[in-house]
Amino acid sequence: MKRLASLAALAATMVSAPIGAQEAPPPATAPKLIVVISVDQFSADLLAEYRDHSTGGFARLLKGAVFPHAWQGHAATETCPGHSTILTGFRPEHTGIIANNWIDQRVARADKSVYCAEDETVPGSDSQNYTVSDKHLRVPTLGERMKAANADTRVVSVAGKDRAAVMMGGHKIDQLWWWDGKAAFVSYAGRATPPVVARANAATAALIAQAQPALDTPAWCAPHDKAVDLGGGTTVGTGHFERAAGDAKAFRVSPAFDAAIVALAAGLVQDMRLGQGKTTDIISIGASATDFVGHAYGTEGAEMCIQLSQLDTTLGRFFGVLDRTGVDYEVVLTADHGGNDLPEREVANGVAEAQRVDVALAPANVGKAIAAKLGIAGATLRGDIPSGDIWLDASLTLPQRSAVLTAAVAAYAAHPQVAAVFTAAQLRAAPEPSGPPENWTLLQRARASFDPERSGDLVVLLKPRVTAIPDTQHTYVATHGSAWDYDRRVPILFWRKGLAGFEHPGSVETVDIAPTLAAQIGLAIPKLDGKCLDLGAGQGAPCR
Repeated sequence: MKRLASLAALAATMVSAPIGAQEAPPPATAPKLIVVISVDQFSADLLAEYRDHSTGGFARLLKGAVFPHAWQGHAATETCPGHSTILTGFRPEHTGIIANNWIDQRVARADKSVYCAEDETVPGSDSQNYTVSDKHLRVPTLGERMKAANADTRVVSVAGKDRAAVMMGGHKIDQLWWWDGKAAFVSYAGRATPPVVARANAATAALIAQAQPALDTPAWCAPHDKAVDLGGGTTVGTGHFERAAGDAKAFRVSPAFDAAIVALAAGLVQDMRLGQGKTTDIISIGASATDFVGHAYGTEGAEMCIQLSQLDTTLGRFFGVLDRTGVDYEVVLTADHGGNDLPEREVANGVAEAQRVDVALAPANVGKAIAAKLGIAGATLRGDIPSGDIWLDASLTLPQRSAVLTAAVAAYAAHPQVAAVFTAAQLRAAPEPSGPPENWTLLQRARASFDPERSGDLVVLLKPRVTAIPDTQHTYVATHGSAWDYDRRVPILFWRKGLAGFEHPGSVETVDIAPTLAAQIGLAIPKLDGKCLDLGAGQGAPCR
């Protein structure tokens, strides 16, 4: 298989270490470096589908503590809420991160949509052109708690998306870098750019300036290499990531993007000598390309197969870099959410219920119909997408609000693509979810991402396999964000030298990661939504 140029250009030191050479007696002390990797849109289904073909990083992780069917329990299975759970130990109802965007009609700007990782008070900004901020995250991350307990702790976060870097890194952080979507890894204004970041940016710019020939398809990807006609001259399923010189957009939707992200993380580990200080350090890495590939091509074509094969290689080389430092490190890999394939391929594969959402369900369209029925001038409903949170327009009088809410609930509930509609009053009155998340009702799933201050006046949940994108003429042709298991189930993989491998089929959540790591380094923390997982001997302090 062709190597991506980025592996050579950005990480010349990322040489592979033999996977079988990692056996050693389990250490009795806490790890000196914690490495938390989130693979955006890496569902439990994808792990199950491709795990037997892994030979690099995934192969190593699968020799550790494997939780193949963990859960993002909440209904709002989007990037920002999911990342907010991984290192806080709290579900979105407590992190305050209910979605990637929500409506706040109190903001002093025309655009009332608020991005989860922005400061909407910055003059001249909007939800598409914003200043990145951690202000909306209401709880501390594990890294923040570690630094509060010991100021010598270094906390680093690198990701392909700003929201992933912010939600895993938190409020107090030594280095925080994300891809700006165009040309470079950037951080908050006023932060100095370390030489390693400058080198990575120069190498990435040089890589983007070069054309990328088609990547070879592993033999085991051949069954996925089939075209799906989306109409309008568009097909997916047979892409091999050819890229014209200078095409930064195509670079982001390719394995090269993850290679660049991971290479920068490797450089920061080396330059900062993470794990070689007086206490445990932590670095979080948001590998974002799988999500972009899933959105652009779906989850079951040659594109995803090649992406995961290349990511397996990239992670293997990264672990080789960590091995060469001699640091006792622990890796946790998980995901912010799962994903669903594009409905056109699902229908061809016999999934009869797969379909695209009816555009009539868009809040603006439902709102217009309600306004006409009730004789109300102006807008009645606000929302960005035809599912999830929907808000009543702030201009409505109290009697109008009551009438519009009743009409909206009835209109959505009557539609054949809608599974459930809950009002804010219902969600506020519902108890916090407990017990195995696979058994949660739809109300409990919606409750897990309900925040009284930010959530909508009603929440609409679509039926299984209804894709919340009305047609294929958008940038994205497939997505996630539903309350169903294919979007909620993700893997959690722990690996550390000397950890006895095992596979646990039971019910765990991503909120269990933070308390588990805290126990391993002997860090006392308050009660979280998550619980400590027993990983066996050699993992520092046991669960208490």
